[in-house]
Amino acid sequence: MKTQFETAKEFASQYEICNAHCHIYPTKIAGKASDAIGKFYDISMDISAGTSELLINDAKEFGTKKFLVCSAATDPSQVEHINSFIIEECRKHPEFIGFGTLHADYEGDFDKEVQRIIDGGLRGIKLHTDFQKFNIDDDNALNIYRAIEGKIPVLFHMGDKRYEYSAPERLARVMEMFPNLTVFAAHLGGYNAWDRAEKALYGKFQNIYYDCSSSLFALTPERAVELIREAGVDRVFFGTDFPMWSMESELIRFKALPLTEDERKAIFSGNFKRFFGI
Repeated sequence: MKTQFETAKEFASQYEICNAHCHIYPTKIAGKASDAIGKFYDISMDISAGTSELLINDAKEFGTKKFLVCSAATDPSQVEHINSFIIEECRKHPEFIGFGTLHADYEGDFDKEVQRIIDGGLRGIKLHTDFQKFNIDDDNALNIYRAIEGKIPVLFHMGDKRYEYSAPERLARVMEMFPNLTVFAAHLGGYNAWDRAEKALYGKFQNIYYDCSSSLFALTPERAVELIREAGVDRVFFGTDFPMWSMESELIRFKALPLTEDERKAIFSGNFKRFFGI
């Protein structure tokens, strides 16, 4: 009888895979950071620490070609340090596409830091407003969107029924104010708030893309496919939310989705490669 690993490996061998949602941290804090995430969500993490090395090792058996890596500043004083860390990790690992971070209460020059992000080769920014403790549509947060609109996208953690910081309706308001802002709405636009994302976001904004990370564990395969198709198969990316889930576990979940072969190929890598010009 085949093991789950063997089944996942055989499945992965049929496709080119890009992982569009990975968190990485410096080695000295990676274990602590991963543990804090697990406690925040009351979920046992698949991977013990979110280091670049563990990310690559987790995926190497499955032929993953590219990784979108990021980290969010929970305190505004962390912004520049995290951006420097992601820039350096991407220099060491050419398979990485890096997203920096900003914070609504950052006291530096937003335009200057965004230019440093771009000059460092990073391709966007990551915001996790539930961790960062500000609303997506707070007045202070608008400074972030003014600085990046038309330049680089923002990857948002989206939706959590415990909080309103990252509510899909808040993102909809931001998109109305900043029509040229490009957004990745993680977790199909609403981690455990998918009905709200479906109503507030799906089909309404041409500049919103989605990933299916940290969603498949909680949705039935049929409901997940319904959401993917409503959001638009051509704008959904595969992601594991590393270190929360391993590549193996997410591949097994993805395999269960009643998608067509063309849909699988688009979500696994086609949409990612097209967006980033690979």
